[in-house]
Amino acid sequence: MESLLPVDDSPASPATGRWRDRTLSPAERADALIPLMTLEEKIAQLVGVWVGADASGEGVAPHQADMVDGGLSWDTVIRHGLGQLTRPFGTAPVDPVQGARSLATAQARIAAASRFGIPAQVHEECLTGFAAWRATVYPAPLSWGASFDPELVEEMAHRIGRSMRAAGVHQGLAPVLDVTRDYRWGRTEETIGEDPYLVGTAGAAYVRGLESAGVVATCKHFAGYSASRGGRNLAPVSMGRRELADVILPPFEMALRLGGARSVMHSYTEIDGVPVAADEHLLTRVLRDEWGFAGTVVADYFAVRFLETLHGVAAGPADAARLALRAGIDVELPTVDAFGAPLVTAVRSGAVEEALVDRALRRVLVQKIELGLLDEEWQPYPDGLDGLVFDDEADRDVALRLARESVVLLRNDGGLLPLAPGRRVALVGPVADDPMALLGCYSFPLHVGVRHPGHDVGVDIPSLRDALTGLHPQLGHVPGCAVTGEDTSGLPAAVAAAADADVCVLAVGDRAGMFGRGTSGEGCDAVDLRLPGVQGDLVRAVLATGTPVVLVLLTGRPYALGPEFDRAAAVVQAFFPGQRGAQAVAEVLTGAVNPSGRLPVSVPRDAGGLPGTYLSPVLGGRSEVSSVDPTPAFPFGHGLGYTSFDWCDPTVRNPTGPPVSSAPGSGGGRPETSRDPETDTGAPGTGSGRPVDWAVDGEVRVEVTVRNTGTRPGTEVVQLYLHDPVAQTTRPVVRLIGYVRVPLAPGAAARVVFEVPADVTSFTGVHGRRVVEPGDVELRLSRSSAEVVAALPLRLVGAEREVGHHRRLLSTARVEPVPAHHA
Repeated sequence: MESLLPVDDSPASPATGRWRDRTLSPAERADALIPLMTLEEKIAQLVGVWVGADASGEGVAPHQADMVDGGLSWDTVIRHGLGQLTRPFGTAPVDPVQGARSLATAQARIAAASRFGIPAQVHEECLTGFAAWRATVYPAPLSWGASFDPELVEEMAHRIGRSMRAAGVHQGLAPVLDVTRDYRWGRTEETIGEDPYLVGTAGAAYVRGLESAGVVATCKHFAGYSASRGGRNLAPVSMGRRELADVILPPFEMALRLGGARSVMHSYTEIDGVPVAADEHLLTRVLRDEWGFAGTVVADYFAVRFLETLHGVAAGPADAARLALRAGIDVELPTVDAFGAPLVTAVRSGAVEEALVDRALRRVLVQKIELGLLDEEWQPYPDGLDGLVFDDEADRDVALRLARESVVLLRNDGGLLPLAPGRRVALVGPVADDPMALLGCYSFPLHVGVRHPGHDVGVDIPSLRDALTGLHPQLGHVPGCAVTGEDTSGLPAAVAAAADADVCVLAVGDRAGMFGRGTSGEGCDAVDLRLPGVQGDLVRAVLATGTPVVLVLLTGRPYALGPEFDRAAAVVQAFFPGQRGAQAVAEVLTGAVNPSGRLPVSVPRDAGGLPGTYLSPVLGGRSEVSSVDPTPAFPFGHGLGYTSFDWCDPTVRNPTGPPVSSAPGSGGGRPETSRDPETDTGAPGTGSGRPVDWAVDGEVRVEVTVRNTGTRPGTEVVQLYLHDPVAQTTRPVVRLIGYVRVPLAPGAAARVVFEVPADVTSFTGVHGRRVVEPGDVELRLSRSSAEVVAALPLRLVGAEREVGHHRRLLSTARVEPVPAHHA
């Protein structure tokens, strides 16, 4: 390709002026610059170019991406300036220092070639860490959700952002805020969970961490991507505006308002026949007019041209550019295509208004100004470049702590775990000795490294076998089968190893990949929720030996654990726990760590039934009108540990009234029978029957005392759910509205306090407006979505109240120590 943009021979303009004046606001500086720019210079700021850093440090080279024909001349690429550089570190393995030198050299050339001396904004993937060679690989987002620990997620994101900014990267394409709707979707591993409150709080924390390091966080994929038909990647979405507003959009609101994200990436999908890339309602009226978002909207890779090639709503690249700009997309990624020569020609012909170009350009320039890229003192070479390291001890410590908190103990019949010292342990399964089984598809080793077999992985990733061998030196390993394929010839050896042991640790799961090269990951969708390959046969054969089995799942999605798996004495779930994930799992198995993870997604019992999350009205659960029972094997929020906790004195009060407790005995140990959210019709049950008045614009306080009654230190996760028995539209039987981790030493107690604004009860009413509706509700203190400790009845009083984007989005939670003599 000889030319990306038509040649323009306008006389040079000075690279100084009001737009350099730091006493002016970013918007004022952008407004001063735009009139000085030619059309070609304007549009050049609205595109990225996919490059790869040179291992020699001499510069970057254009990457031959799918949508680019022919070779690219670097001088041609940067002739009019350049908006973004795409993934200089995430295209091929390159040493951190050499990669940063290469990037800096490219930036110097870009600035020198531009009439205005403007460098490019650089973006990288960073979902499980900076997607660069020799960078720490953190747990995947489902593990963030399983930790129920936004503060630790924020700490992780800050460390990721520090590495990126030190290398000269300005923007990270994370977090993924899609709420899981169908576990068969390959990108389930990239989501934080199936509940919008959990996704929103963890996602906002990630944004705060990344932004605090000076890196622009990019919330994706806005919106509806995770609800594709049949869980198929890019498939159409059949979703009403009410589900979109109440389930899909809230995490994005949280990330923008509570996290301060400065960029949004739109979704590939279409909703009710309208591709999001051309949806002016979502990208402008909702995102900007209603929510007040002032940052940039960047295109998911190649998605502008997809309006023509996949969706069939554009007649050609210029028409695709017109639709995207009109909808509200500001930057085309990953490389120059529809926003290149086709857009220039369309503007000159009058087919596209130049005002749309100026609108997008203003947003791009404001962000570059905020990043300091238009300051006269900007320098391409970052400070401390020679000492650049992407994976240090502090990074690995955060990765380990998050992995530890994310491991979920699903079952522990007979107290098989922790493994007793001296027992003969057989380690069986195809993922037990595979370090890659711990990583998500957007980790550098699996996303990029697999295409470069001549390079080492770049970081130390012990396998589960490695981690357990240090604790059980005589440990042997028999894979039994592969993750995929139909070969069962290894099953007899696995059965023999299990039969000859006191305990069998059986590790099965996924191998992340891209577009069919894995069992989980982008484009790796599943027909059903059976374990991949013949791993199910392996599990059944090993269970048949009668040896006690610890089933360990290292996966990117939940797999069905129906009745045939009930013979497993213990079940441990880890969702791609990252570089130090094997150590975390081994520590849980041996008791060095008391598990505290909770399920961010339900674990289904039936592999063939249509997957459904816990956010369901009554008729979405078990009923007499259908022969299919969708009750999960393990519900959202479930997780066990090696100690016991007592919950007592649950109360709810409003600021002016006396406290009201639940019925006597309802807050003690685990109830003999707990509420089943699949069939619960909302009768007060464990509540006192005396509802507390709760003003529709007010707040109530919910409290409970938690005491560690066991002999080990441990962490309980107190979850607060809303039950709305009668509403103007059908509502989920329960939905999460608050949670907090409570670490306690043996015998210690703490008082958990939730401040709950009435705004969190809001939903999209029958007329399409978000309302707080008066009437009876319950706040349920729970160990999971299905295990209620105390149901506290309240009555929302006052007139129906309409709320919008500025409503209060969170319940606040705090943990107050209880003096020892009160514990």
